[in-house]
Amino acid sequence: MLQGDLFQIDAEIPWEDLGNGIKRQCYGYGENVMLVKVKFEAGAVGQLHEHYHTQVTYVESGIFEMTIGNEKKVIKKGDGYYVPPHEMHGCVCLEPGMLIDVFSPYREDFLPTSSI
Repeated sequence: MLQGDLFQIDAEIPWEDLGNGIKRQCYGYGENVMLVKVKFEAGAVGQLHEHYHTQVTYVESGIFEMTIGNEKKVIKKGDGYYVPPHEMHGCVCLEPGMLIDVFSPYREDFLPTSSI
């Protein structure tokens, strides 16, 4: 059975630099769920993309212009969004911030190959 550590300590989780002002930390995960923090600098772009995972996201801080399918909204701290499987989505960070993503099932492409 695949699973991450039972406890995740922020200071012990490395940030993965994705380039262009975006960094990611992978928190807890099992075969059916994964929690990820994504930090954005102002102007950073989360390119439009799709995946087979269901995604729910909470805006921890910052302001983002979020596109899901044909809808576009400006979202800020305390807001959230839901992305169904295979729906095109992406964002532009208007003010530096952090998104908390939950995926189901886990994002196998986010784990080092030694973890899979």
